[in-house]
Amino acid sequence: MNVMDFPAQLRDHGLRVTRQRLAVLNVLENHPHSSADAVITKVHSELPDLSMQSVYNVLNDLTGLGLLRRFTPPGSAALYETRANDNHHHAVCTACGRIEDVDCAVGHAPCLTPSDSHGMTIQIADVLYQGTCEGCRKAEAEKAGSAPLQKIDQPH
Repeated sequence: MNVMDFPAQLRDHGLRVTRQRLAVLNVLENHPHSSADAVITKVHSELPDLSMQSVYNVLNDLTGLGLLRRFTPPGSAALYETRANDNHHHAVCTACGRIEDVDCAVGHAPCLTPSDSHGMTIQIADVLYQGTCEGCRKAEAEKAGSAPLQKIDQPH
């Protein structure tokens, strides 16, 4: 989503353009994969009088309309991002918690074809890749006193 498009996106979904909504969208555009608490902290630097409940309401409203995407990695609070309509996946470092977007390699939404949909129309497939990022692997190797591990590229 383009920051310049936020007012138009809000209007297209029948919402008034408010400072609160724009502040939440701007925070998530600049800090994707943020928890509600992180959004509240960042929004308060711009709008110190905005209540926590108002931020939660904005997050829920915008998620419900498809302007935000909410996902919950195992052991984490729900996270939000503005990249909401392309059905990408996520990779999470199990050591430091870094999260990266992973585009679909083949096809279109839902990016996966189930062996059996049990009569359902599949709209979204959530995939969470878990591993260790290069920085954490290097730090662990240095701590162990060995040479850094090499990155292993996976075929596409």
